[in-house]
Amino acid sequence: MDRMLYIAADGASQIQQAQAVNANNLANVSTTGFKAQFEALRALPVYGPGYASRVHAESVTPGVDVSSGTLMSTGRSLDVAVDGQGWIAVQAPDGREAYTRAGDLRVSATGVLETGAGHPVLGDGGPLTIPDAQQLEIAADGTVSVLPVGQAPSTLAVVGRIRLVNPPAGALTKGDDGLMRMQNDATAPADARVRLTRGALESSNVNSIEALTTMIDLARQFETQVKLMKTAEENDAAS
Repeated sequence: MDRMLYIAADGASQIQQAQAVNANNLANVSTTGFKAQFEALRALPVYGPGYASRVHAESVTPGVDVSSGTLMSTGRSLDVAVDGQGWIAVQAPDGREAYTRAGDLRVSATGVLETGAGHPVLGDGGPLTIPDAQQLEIAADGTVSVLPVGQAPSTLAVVGRIRLVNPPAGALTKGDDGLMRMQNDATAPADARVRLTRGALESSNVNSIEALTTMIDLARQFETQVKLMKTAEENDAAS
């Protein structure tokens, strides 16, 4: 009974972790540019005395769904969406370079161009700083231009270019903050082929119906493990 109880308890613990990953995906179904995290359960052998006939489950996150979400037109001049493959380089809270598809940009009180989540957008020389201007434009190649205060509409000045990259999907890992990073602290090179769509945002690629179905399925699996633990307790009491 102790082995039965151990395997059932281990299965319930791993299902809880899988449910947490799925719940996080579902909670971000409306987050701009969010990429769903894959989740899977794999069987691993239990090593020890006796025959190698026992297995236990382990919840793993093998990767991230990097498929594009739906483009939503907003008409806002600071909203941009990556057209096709590619990423926008930002500065993560730890100071490292990270990547996102969230193009809901804004200018902070200190003049730094940042995402809606507050991550500074990177240019070729670091975070992009926007001077006081009466107009700001972002070109399809990421070039940021401003119209200085009091100047004629024809006097646009280039202040920098958003760093756009397109590393292989297998070279990226997703952090707990939702940002993507290169493995081994590497930095992806800029890719001039990455283009931006102005006045639009990319929606989350989470399928809400699929996520809800997975939540129900995991809940039923958890109930099964709990019933097995209860049965093990009853058998132990009866013996």
